Amino acid sequence: MVDKRIKIITGHYGSGKSEFSLNYVLQLRNQIEGKLALSDLDVINVYFRTRERKELLEKQGIHVISSSIDAPNLDVPALSAEIHTPLLNQEYTNVIDLGGDKAGAKVIARYRNMIKDDEYEFLFVVNANREKTQTADEVIEYIDVIEEASGLKVTGLINNTHMLKATTIDDVKKGQEVCEVVSKEKNIPIKFISCLESIVKDIPENFEGEIVPIKLYLRDEWMM
Repeated sequence: MVDKRIKIITGHYGSGKSEFSLNYVLQLRNQIEGKLALSDLDVINVYFRTRERKELLEKQGIHVISSSIDAPNLDVPALSAEIHTPLLNQEYTNVIDLGGDKAGAKVIARYRNMIKDDEYEFLFVVNANREKTQTADEVIEYIDVIEEASGLKVTGLINNTHMLKATTIDDVKKGQEVCEVVSKEKNIPIKFISCLESIVKDIPENFEGEIVPIKLYLRDEWMM
């Protein structure tokens, strides 16, 4: 799971990008020593943001960085200068939750000169049950837009095809098929398969990608 120091995670709205980011950084905390930061740069989506679980994360020794205004429920596109610290400080492993559309991707472009090519992974979350990412062609088109806006190259795919608690192994298989085509056409590896813990046992052994079991941290019980 641990590779590059800077891990940027993007994906279409509703893909489960922030839920993956939260689970991912919590699992990283169990695997690495030293400084670990989660930078919430999603200024597009007002709902289900990783910053909403700041207390949980910081209890685990994960430094959370987001808006420069201490008002997590306001949709204010103001980013803290503190974002520079984990980008530049080699002692940090930095997970970045980035907004998934063109405008969201432009946020990271502001920091492009701080990101060395050999230090980052840019991971694209695929949910084949969401509009605009249901086919390989749609995913490729979306990736092209994100790369152009961000100035970064997508280096890995995350199959996170889900229907919240109603997710089945068939959803995961559907997403894997889409990811396999994208991987072949774009020469981008499938880095992770993300799914509910209850489904992990059903994932075929020959599926490419490290399995990341997830819990639903960002949705209240009545929304599940």
